[in-house]
Amino acid sequence: MKWMILILGVLANASASVLIKAAVTSKVAPIQITNPLSIIGNFPLISGISLYVIAFILYAVALLYLPLNVAHPILTSGSIALVAIASVVFFGESLSMINAVGFILIVFGVVALTIK
Repeated sequence: MKWMILILGVLANASASVLIKAAVTSKVAPIQITNPLSIIGNFPLISGISLYVIAFILYAVALLYLPLNVAHPILTSGSIALVAIASVVFFGESLSMINAVGFILIVFGVVALTIK
């Protein structure tokens, strides 16, 4: 159960980042600095902020069951990996070979941290 809570936190965190990117690049409901109320009509932005709150709550609950030196690296590296994949899939951003190697090294580093 503790791992499920943390995995849901990772998914919520990564989804929040993707939704906020979609919000700030939206042509349908753009955010306008001159019109702060444009934020209210931007569903992806409101959803992203809400998911960050949910991710924070899930992370806090996960810390009840997991050590900080395990939970935090998993949350951050899992989010980094998912956001990198989503940025390529949903936004057509590039991912170089060195970026891919970096992500693989991060994953190996997190696995090393979680081994007792």
